[in-house]
Amino acid sequence: MAGDSTKGYFVLVTAAHVLSQVQGEQATLSLRAKRGDAFTKVNYQIRIRDGQKPLWTAHPSADVAVMYVNLPDGIDITLLPSELLATDDMLRRYEIHAGDRLACLGFPLGAEANDAGFPVLRSGYIASFPLTPTSLVKAFLFDFNVFEGNSGGPVYFVESNRAYGGSINMGTVRFLVGLVSEQALYREQVQSINEVRIENHRLGLGVVIHASLIRETIALLPKSPPA
Repeated sequence: MAGDSTKGYFVLVTAAHVLSQVQGEQATLSLRAKRGDAFTKVNYQIRIRDGQKPLWTAHPSADVAVMYVNLPDGIDITLLPSELLATDDMLRRYEIHAGDRLACLGFPLGAEANDAGFPVLRSGYIASFPLTPTSLVKAFLFDFNVFEGNSGGPVYFVESNRAYGGSINMGTVRFLVGLVSEQALYREQVQSINEVRIENHRLGLGVVIHASLIRETIALLPKSPPA
């Protein structure tokens, strides 16, 4: 909470189109509870609209949405501090570049990793240049196959003993680079005698919205959740 380091709130972050495509006032979060050594899937309803009015906050020019949520007790969840959202300075300091390997989590075509409902972990390489300034370069290409269900998934960087600044630096560098927005398509215009049509071709690439835009969207939230 701004101005009060003793308070915090759960903030859900996803792609804006994920929430806008859900019909009605309720959406379902797939959560997990730990019972002994086993995890159990917990489906939990959250309210995303008041009638027709969205309860989320969207970025004005990027596919990012955030909203305050209440979560039930007993859920096994690790909160991420906003400091892990990559800024331009972080990308430059650690010399993040095309060819660096990233990991992402998602539910391709709704598939889950197991009965506990964990997401599927996948990885790929940054596939476009430049990455900054993110105020202009709002998204980048990520070399992995995107399916429905990947949208909104976190994309992150983890590397030990990273080389940057002209030397090998001991320790682990980790931060959230962005979120998956959509798959990249090549749109071909096909013209015949009777018609002109557009054919979309999959490229095996994802479009990732930079984490700096997630920061901007979170900054648009009110200082505390509505009563």
